Amino acid sequence: MPETVAVPSFSARIVERLSVGATSRRERVIHSLDGLEAPVHPDALAATGDRLWRRLQERAPDGLGSVDFLLGLDAGGILPTISLAGAARLPYKIAWKLHLPLDGAVRFSEPHAMRTDVFAYGIAPGQRIVLVDDEITTGRTLADLTRRLREAGTVPVAAVCLVEDTTRGARDLLTALGLALVSLTTIEGAA
Repeated sequence: MPETVAVPSFSARIVERLSVGATSRRERVIHSLDGLEAPVHPDALAATGDRLWRRLQERAPDGLGSVDFLLGLDAGGILPTISLAGAARLPYKIAWKLHLPLDGAVRFSEPHAMRTDVFAYGIAPGQRIVLVDDEITTGRTLADLTRRLREAGTVPVAAVCLVEDTTRGARDLLTALGLALVSLTTIEGAA
């Protein structure tokens, strides 16, 4: 008989980072899918993808049927992107901090990181894309990505994240750009 696994609910919290540089954030959002504190069962990953997909359908239903792919941000955005892709049955791509000689390159900035340049490849005019990351604080990275994708002729449909810090204005910034933000959970960060 198959084993029944109890899938814990998704949780997140903020911890202080140790040994950070002058330009890096002092805090870090950790969550139940990142594997930092406890092992993650594959069922938890799948269940989170299902919840994200349902929430995205509820909050940004227009045009989801014509999404070409999900675009996740390395490193934290990989797991939510894969879990959402499985639930939505959509292909995905990952933006990396690797500058490579590949076609369709779109460069954008992650301003709070030590290495700020991030690249998405294989981007072509007319593509409809859902952006995915693990957490959003200021929204500046996704805002810059949205602008750069639009300059390349694509249509960012929505942004999806596991955890939204509600104290830093990310939702307002993305709303001003006409991009819906869908989050699985919210948390109040250190201002």
